[in-house]
This record gives sequence, structure tokens and C-alpha cells, in this order.
Amino acid sequence: MRFVVITGLSGAGKSQAIKFLEDLGFFCVDNLPPALIMKFAEICCQTRGGVEKVAIVTDIRGGRFFDQLQSSLEEMERGGLNYEILFLEASDETLIKRYKTSRRMHPLARDGRIIRGIKAERMKLKELKEKANYIIDTTNMSTSQLKQEIIHLFVEGGKTEKLIINIISFGFKYGIPLDGDLVFDVRFLPNPYYIESMKKLSGNDDEVKEYVMKWPEAKEFMEKLLDMIDFLIPYYIKEGKSQLVIAIGCTGGRHRSVTMANMLYQKLKEKEHRVILEHRDLYEEGN
Repeated sequence: MRFVVITGLSGAGKSQAIKFLEDLGFFCVDNLPPALIMKFAEICCQTRGGVEKVAIVTDIRGGRFFDQLQSSLEEMERGGLNYEILFLEASDETLIKRYKTSRRMHPLARDGRIIRGIKAERMKLKELKEKANYIIDTTNMSTSQLKQEIIHLFVEGGKTEKLIINIISFGFKYGIPLDGDLVFDVRFLPNPYYIESMKKLSGNDDEVKEYVMKWPEAKEFMEKLLDMIDFLIPYYIKEGKSQLVIAIGCTGGRHRSVTMANMLYQKLKEKEHRVILEHRDLYEEGN
């Protein structure tokens, strides 16, 4: 029997993850008190093959009950029951934004600021994260991208040794992405915005792409960027980094940065890297 324990930071996507596993044929239970995990696992085993894949969510919503999780997992180990831990996390900025959008209170910040609740939760989950078999950072993931990552791990047998590379195009006039690990400025390239026929187009259009990439400096930049990324990736993995955010910016985030981000995405996909692409400012009103 495959038994998956889903946990992690509040607002990181645990509820979505368990829905995706349910769609994949897992028998799922949300917010199961840790004290019941062993008993629940035994019941599933007694079905004699009737239940072959199980996933549960347990997190700080359980209050004091959640403190029993470590002892419950140790009890499973003593009983010879194997389990896997899927840990979901996201950046502080992303979690705050999600909570403000949903207008919900953080479980550990009932009487205070959301950020304090998030920091307290990170400390509480530190040891559990270290035990996790899989860690997914949903900071720059859409719902569909999270679904693909779940499929990659639990259907395709994927592993997490490979870095997840997030490529973000952006406009400097809207601010630099706060979570960017590597930030590149492509405003040195000629700007298609000032050519009337391309002003309303974007880097997703062939006409703009051909214009941007016809310049020798654009091709040389891409070559040097790929060389640097190839150099850095093994060292990031060695240091335990699970996600790399590469931000590429131009003035408005519509033409040059989109073209270069698309190009980098394709090149890294060809090298069989796990890549996620986002055009942050493509549809801003000023563009």
C-alpha cells in the first residue's frame, strides 16, 4: 500500500494537492488528527488490496493534536508501515497575498499579523520538512502546474533531484520580482515598442520575436546566459536548492523580456530541465 502524508505551510496548496491525488485514484482524507493515522493505516491494510493508495492531509489546523504527528509516524515505522511525506511551501510574500485574497485568517495569527503566523508555522514544521520525501514550492506555480508536478511525482515516478526552474518575464516599471534568484536586464536590446506595427504586439508574436532575436547581441546574450545556468545548476542542487527563479526584465515586460524568457524556456526544456514559465506583466494596462 502506498501511504502519502501531505503537510506543509498553510496556504501553500495542500487542499489542491489532495484533490489531484484523489483524481489519480488515491483514497484521501483531509485534516486527519495525527493520533488516528496508525489506526487508519491499519484499517486500510485490512481491506487486503481494496485500498492500495492512500493520501492524508495533516497540518497545524489540528491544533494540539498536530503535535502528536512525529510520534504517530514513529509508530508507523515500528509497525512496519511505509509512508511518504509530501511537503508544500511558498514564499512569505506569496502566502500573505493568498491570505489577503481569500480573506481568511492564518491558524497561528488569530490575534496578530499574518507574517507572524507564517514565521511561527515555519519554525514548527522545520523538522518535518527535513524528513520530507518530496518538497514542492508553489510560489510561482499555477493550479495546473501544481497538478502536473503531482502527476510527475506520483504517476510518472519522477524524483525531486532536479531543480524546478521558474522563468519570469517582467517590466522594471512595475518592480523587480521579490523572489528572483537571478535577475537580468534586457533593456540594452532595441525596443520593438517604438515600431508602430509591433507596439501592440508582444514577445509571444513571431514578428516581435524575429525582430528581437535578429540582433547579434541578443543571440550572444542567450548563449552566455545558457552557459552560466548550466554552470550554476549542479552547484544549486549540491546545496539543496529545490527551486531557481530566473527573472528577465525590460521596460514594460511585454516585448523584449517576453521574447527572451520564451527562448530560455525552450532551450532549457530541450535540455530536459523542469521549467515553469510566467509572463508577469504582459497584460498590464500601461503596455
